[in-house]
This record gives sequence, structure tokens and C-alpha cells, in this order.
Amino acid sequence: MTEHIKIPDIEPLVRYVANGTETDFIYNFPIFASEDLHVYFDGAEQFSGFDITDVGDTDGGYVVFDIAPEPSTIVTIERRIPLERVTDFLEGGDFSAQAINNELDYLTASVQQINRDLAPMLRYSDHEATAQNTLPSREQRANTVLGFDENGNPIPLALDGTPIVSDNTVAGMGAATRPVTNKLSDVISIKDFGAKGDGLTDDTLAIQQALTAYDSIFIPEGTYLTSAPITLSAGQTLRGAGQTSVIQAQDKSFNVIELVADYITLSDFRIIGGDVGLKLYGRDRPCVQNSICDIVIRQSNTGVQLDGYNDTNFPCYWNNFDRVLVEQPAINGFHLTRTGAGDTPNANKFHACRAYSLSADISNAGFYIEHGRYNNAFIDCEANVKGTAQGCFIVGAGAGETLFVNPYAESNNQVPNIKLENGSIETSIFNLLSVSDGSAIWDLSGGKYTAYNAGFPHKNRLQRTTVTDMNSTLQRYDTEYQDAQGTITLDTSHSVHLLSSFGGALTVQLPQASNAVGVMMVLKKIDSSKNVITIQEENGNGPDSRNYYLGSENDYMTVLSNGAEWFVIASNRSAGNTRFYDGSGLYDIDMAVDTYLLSSFGGALEARLPPANAPEAVGRTVTLKKTDVSSNGITVSELGGSGPDGFNQPLPSQYNAITVVSDGGQWFIIGKF
Repeated sequence: MTEHIKIPDIEPLVRYVANGTETDFIYNFPIFASEDLHVYFDGAEQFSGFDITDVGDTDGGYVVFDIAPEPSTIVTIERRIPLERVTDFLEGGDFSAQAINNELDYLTASVQQINRDLAPMLRYSDHEATAQNTLPSREQRANTVLGFDENGNPIPLALDGTPIVSDNTVAGMGAATRPVTNKLSDVISIKDFGAKGDGLTDDTLAIQQALTAYDSIFIPEGTYLTSAPITLSAGQTLRGAGQTSVIQAQDKSFNVIELVADYITLSDFRIIGGDVGLKLYGRDRPCVQNSICDIVIRQSNTGVQLDGYNDTNFPCYWNNFDRVLVEQPAINGFHLTRTGAGDTPNANKFHACRAYSLSADISNAGFYIEHGRYNNAFIDCEANVKGTAQGCFIVGAGAGETLFVNPYAESNNQVPNIKLENGSIETSIFNLLSVSDGSAIWDLSGGKYTAYNAGFPHKNRLQRTTVTDMNSTLQRYDTEYQDAQGTITLDTSHSVHLLSSFGGALTVQLPQASNAVGVMMVLKKIDSSKNVITIQEENGNGPDSRNYYLGSENDYMTVLSNGAEWFVIASNRSAGNTRFYDGSGLYDIDMAVDTYLLSSFGGALEARLPPANAPEAVGRTVTLKKTDVSSNGITVSELGGSGPDGFNQPLPSQYNAITVVSDGGQWFIIGKF
């Protein structure tokens, strides 16, 4: 041994339940000699049949049995050293550091042993005056039970006279007296269902039975071993007494706790081990609005995992995490993913959450947002990981609209602080503290992120931005000119579109609203032809849920998408939004303009309105007026219908006019002269 033993702050005692096959049992504290280690089977000390390794190693070693202990045997391994001093420093002799270190190590180990011996004992609280601590005499306490008087001093009570309190009344005005049984049932404990919490007994069944019988369950102090996932369903609560309430997986072959539905609350306990310490996924119902706070997860492969799973009807949305610490994860601290055909985990909130390696190897990231959309927010979160990680925070190819506010990233070995994988989009990073020696922001996304006071050397990247008050001396707009006929489809590369239909009628398709969230476009007809420009939506209902028509030069419209549909927010009917027609026979009103000036000088004319339920007619008002002096009449009719107010309407003389409007069912006259 080249160095002296270092005595860590670890209790010098471990217990195991034998499985009948395991022969190697670890002890995680140092010993000075093999004689210091005592081994017990079910409380009976063993003196042979095993070897002890790594004597003098600070990290401890193994007890290796020749034959595996019988199944269910409780194996206890304890360091117990003689409380003695057998060496002296000679007067005037050498005073070596190793010698004094060894003495101090032995003294520290002795103090730990005494502390261990005292830990199970009953004692008075530090916050009250000590009462009498001498038991009644042997004669007085024979065949009695121990009780306490009004001063808290121990007294003997007869076996048949022990008081049983049947009612309880709390202090305070208006307090009601209740049966003690009712008072005790206010809080249901997993121990009410047989859980031991001794760190040796498999308490899986007891915990699950408690959650089957009640929705709100308490975990008292203790270590509760599990051999299968503890599953919580809709509306349940599982809370502990703080970090002394521990649920510990026997191995890493299963998830420790699974939340498979909605409105579940977890708080104030510790989770140890398992494949995933805490997994949320919509197995039975949507996994939404769950609250997890003041939870510590230690030594799991992945601490917290949110999984979109395999059913889009049962998504993993709107879950809230507050003050969750993941220590020593082997793969990821926090992981958002999708393992099946379900939706991505969306809009989940993480506040003051931390992934901390504590010098243990980690293969991927403190926070890995592999899949997720729509403002998964990480606020005041920290990733402090070992240099074996691929990144402190990683945003994967399946992630979009991820938000980081005040993130803290720390590592070494060139681990990137925030890594943006190719395919990630619209990541927002604010006030990044980069303590790792890797890239502040390692961008593989092609610049599809926004940063404020984050990154190096450029702290800010301005892309899609909302400005509430801006003084700009010059603004430029991407403008596109289109001179076409037939059908064209616009994309979101330009905001202003100047359209000419000089060569023939033109149909312009807006991009699908879901692919243009927040996009605003201006469309303007710039030619003087009578060819109508029809505005539609690709695979959608169109602006304001209908087609829109630009019939005259300088007609325009401004539209805005909210992601679900396009809305018209501005439009005009420019001066001269009127059409003149001189002819006879049948003339179809195409609704491209608001006013039609008609001449029947050459012969009788029928001006035929479109059907009242035609898309271009619904809600529209149009005026038709006879302008010529001839006696040739003009008849206003309706294609496939009975006409305005149920009849064909004549315009027999010059200056006769009619104004009609469609409600989608029929045409109504609102003015006639």
C-alpha cells in the first residue's frame, strides 16, 4: 500500500439478501485488516468459508464465499475494530506523516463505529430538556409495560391497564373530536400494506397494492426495494418524507416508477437504480398535467424519460418538473423521445432541474431532447457531466421549438455545452453559462436557432423575432413578381407578391396554413386586364375559409396564417372597381367586381347571377345598372335559381339599378331604383 487509507463518509455496514447463486458481496468502506470485517448470516457470525479482498483499499472490496449463501439469507457485512491504541510516538523519534495519518484514520473509523452503534438507539430530542432516563427498578417493571407520565418520565403500567385512546381532538377553536381510527386513516402509508422499508425485503407488491386501494399514498422513512416497475395511474399522488424515503430497484433491468396517465403528483422522495428512474408515457390515457417536484434520482441508466410512445391519442404533453435532481446517470439525465408511432413529447416544463455526474461515467447527455415540439422549456436547469458525455445539453433531429432560459453547462474533455443536431429547428437559447471547455453552441442544424447572450464568438443570433417597439430607418421586404396564367403555388420565401394575369385567368395557391405558422403575405393584382386572379389555399379552405378574387388593377389583400387557417387582415376595392358591358343575349356576372354597368343597346340582355351558394357569391353585395337609352330591357336572373327575392328582376329603362346580396341560400334585394 503506497498511500494511507482515506476514511470516506460511508456507514461501515452493508446488508444483502442472498439469491442462492451470488458468491461475491461488495463492502464499500475500507478496512485495516481482514480481522476488522465481520460477516453474519441471519445475525449469526460466520468465521470461515469465505475470503476477503482489497484489504487497505479506500474504496473497499469483496467478501467472496466458497459456496453461495442459501436463498433469502440476510448477509450482513460490518467493520468492527477494537477501540484501543497499541502504538506510541517515541520522544525525539521520527514523526512521519504516514504514521499520524494512519492513527487519524483509525480514530475516524472508531468514531464511525461508535456513531453506528448509537444510531439505532432511542434518545431525547436536542430541542427539549432531558427527562428522567433511569428505568424503574427491576421489581417495579416486572410484568408491566413501559409508559410515560405527564412530565415525559418513564413509568411502569399494568398489562391490563394500558390506556387505549379512542378519540382525538386537535387544538384550536372549533376543533371536532374524531375517532383515532379516522384520524390515522387521513394518511395512507405503504407500510399499511406490509411494506418493510428495511432495504432487504422486496416491497414491490405492498406498494402496488397501496396504489391499487388508494389514490394518495405516503412513503415513510426507509429504503423500499422493488423488483418490478411501480405504476401510477390517473390522479394518483405518491409523496415521501424527504430524502430519507427511498425507492430502490434491485437491478437495472426495469424502470423504477412509471406514470402512464394524467394528473399524477410525485414529491419528496428518492429513487435509486433501475433502467429509467422515472418514465412518463401515455399507456392508458394521455400522459398530461403530471407534477413532479423535489425528487432525487440516483444511479439509473436514464434518470427521467418522457416517451411519446405509440398512440397519438395518448400524448405526453404539459408535464411539470420542479427541483428534480438526477445523479450519476449512465446514459442520459433527462431524455425526451418517441419509441413508437405516437406524437412527440410537447410543451413540457422543467424548472431548476439538474443532471449531475458526480464523477460517474455518462455516455450521452445531461439533457437529451431527442424528440419534442412546441416549447419544451428548460428554465434555470443545469447539466454538470463527466467528460465521457456527448454533450451537456443535446437537441436532437426530431426536436423543434425548444427553449432554454438561463442554462448552466459544465464538463471537460471538449464536451459541447449545447449541441444542436442536424434536423433540429427553432431552438431558442437565452443567457447560457458555458463552463465546459467544448463549443458553447455546436451547431449542426444549419443556423436554425436563436441565441441571446449565448454562444461564442457571436452572442446573439436574430432570426424569427417579435419586436414590440422598433425605430427603423430602412426596412426591406422580399418581393416576388409573377406574370402567369393557370395555377401557381406560393412558398414562404417572400412576403410581397405582385401578380399579373395579363395572359389569362390566374389561380394563386397560398401554402398550407399549417406550413406557414405566423406568416403574413401581401398579394396584389398589377395588370389592367379583366382576367380574374383567384386566391386559394393549397389543400385547404382558403383565406377566411373561401376563395378570394382580385378582379381589377391594384386590387390587393393581406393574409395571415395562425397555423390552422389563413385570415384576411386587409383588402381594398380600388377606384374603378367597376366593369362596363355592352351586349345582348346572356351575360354571366362573375363577381369579380362590385358594380356592373350594363348596356343593352344592341338587344335584350339577361344578366345572370351565379348561384347564391357559389363560393364567390356567399356574403357578397353586387350592383347592376342599365346605362343605355334603348328600350331593350335587361333581366337580372340567377343560374339554377329563382332570382333575387325569388323572381327574375327587370331593368327596363336607363338608370334603373338593383343591388343584391347573397346569404348563401338565396339572393336578396337591398336596393332598387
